[in-house]
Amino acid sequence: MRQKSVVLTFDDGPGRYLPQILDVLKTENVPAVFFWQTRLLHPNRPWSRVIEEGHMIGSHSCKHPDLRRMEYQEQYEELFYSKQKLETITGQSVRYFRPPFGQYDTCTLKAVKALELIPVMWSTASFDWELKERPEQIISNVVGHLEEGAIILLHELSQTLLVLPELIRQIRNQGYSFSLLPA
Repeated sequence: MRQKSVVLTFDDGPGRYLPQILDVLKTENVPAVFFWQTRLLHPNRPWSRVIEEGHMIGSHSCKHPDLRRMEYQEQYEELFYSKQKLETITGQSVRYFRPPFGQYDTCTLKAVKALELIPVMWSTASFDWELKERPEQIISNVVGHLEEGAIILLHELSQTLLVLPELIRQIRNQGYSFSLLPA
């Protein structure tokens, strides 16, 4: 019988906590998908470590706008430049895109299709961005909503880093393993 699995995803990087998040993921032998704002992707960020350690990188746009407030051409350019920068810096093809704030419209879907990207949402939100003062709540928000194939929304934040080892342990205690999106 195949073990149930979930996908850990991290939005809004690459940021200052990325090296420590990667340390935890390496120690726990957990793959993850990182959706990055390319305005934050500088050559000195540890992007190569992300790839070398078996994780995936997807686009989260250049500047994290609410795409619904933009015309098609603006959306297309935002996603095109994000994809292009990721591919130029990493040398890897970018397949996945997550819209900022999880918000999109028909123009977004048209741009995503034109760029041959696959949109990825989430099924389990940690609400980690709201829980700086109560990071333990991140764990219950995730563990209480696990299901086969769940895509878990996390962010590269200090509170997420703080609870990440325990979150991984509790997910495993529920009988789940970790996987990536299809390559």
